[in-house]
Amino acid sequence: MENQTSKSGSGSILRSLFTPLVIGICLLLGWLVYDKILGNPIHFEANDINNHPKKGDYYGIVYKGGPIVFILISIILIIVTVTIERLFTIIRAMGKGSLTKFVSKLQYMIKNGQVNEAIVACNKQKGSLANVMRAGLSKFDELDKDTTMEKDQKVLVIQREFEEATALELPMLSKNMVIISTLASVATLVGLIGTVLGMIKAFAALAQAGNPDAIALANGISEALINTFLGIGGSVIAIIMYNLFTSLIDSLTYKIDEAGFSLIQTFASKTK
Repeated sequence: MENQTSKSGSGSILRSLFTPLVIGICLLLGWLVYDKILGNPIHFEANDINNHPKKGDYYGIVYKGGPIVFILISIILIIVTVTIERLFTIIRAMGKGSLTKFVSKLQYMIKNGQVNEAIVACNKQKGSLANVMRAGLSKFDELDKDTTMEKDQKVLVIQREFEEATALELPMLSKNMVIISTLASVATLVGLIGTVLGMIKAFAALAQAGNPDAIALANGISEALINTFLGIGGSVIAIIMYNLFTSLIDSLTYKIDEAGFSLIQTFASKTK
C-alpha cells in the first residue's frame, strides 16, 4: 500500500513538473539548434556568419532570421512535444478495442447478472470509459446486496458514482491543451515581431546616403520573411493539433456520457 502511494505521489510530481521541464528543455534545444547548427560558419560565404549564406544552404538562410528564430524554434519544439504527449494520453484513454462493442458487451453482461465479469472486462479495456464504467459497476455490485435502500435511491447513488468518476477522468484528457492553444497565438505574434524588426533593418539600410548597404538590406528582408514563415508554420501546427485533440476528447466524452446513461437504464431495470 505504501509503495502504491509512493508511486502515485511520484507520478503526480512528474506530471506537475512536465510543463516547466518541457519549456526549459525546448528553450535550450532551440538555442543549440540556432547557435550551433544554423549558425555554424560553414553555412556562410568565406565561413563568416556576417556574410551571405552559401547558395542553396537553407541552414544559413534560416539563421539570417535573427535571434527571434531561436524563440520560434523553441515554440515549435514545445508544440511538437506537447502534441506527442497528448497523442499518447488520448490513445491510452481510448483503451483497447472498439468502445461501442465494449459498451454492448457490458450491457449484455449486466442483463445476465455477470457484474464481476463486467468489472474484469473493464480492467482489461484500460481506458477512461472503462474506468468510469468500473466505478459504476463496483457501486452497483455493492448496492445490489443492500436490502435497506429503495430502488430509486440505488439508481441515484449509481448515477452520482458515474458523474464523479467522469469528473475525475476529464481533466486528464484536457490537460496541457491550454499550452497548445496559447502557443497557436503566441507563435504568430512572435513571428510578427521578428518581421517588424527585419523590416526596420531593411529600411534602415535603404535610408543610408549614397549606395544602400546591400548586405544589411538582404539580412533585414531575410529576417522578416523567415520569422513570418516560422511564426505562421508554428501557429498552423498548433491550431490543427488543438482542433484534432478537441474533437477526439469531445467524442470520447460523448461516448462516456452515452455509455453511462445506457448502463444506468440497464441498472434501473436490474436493481432490486
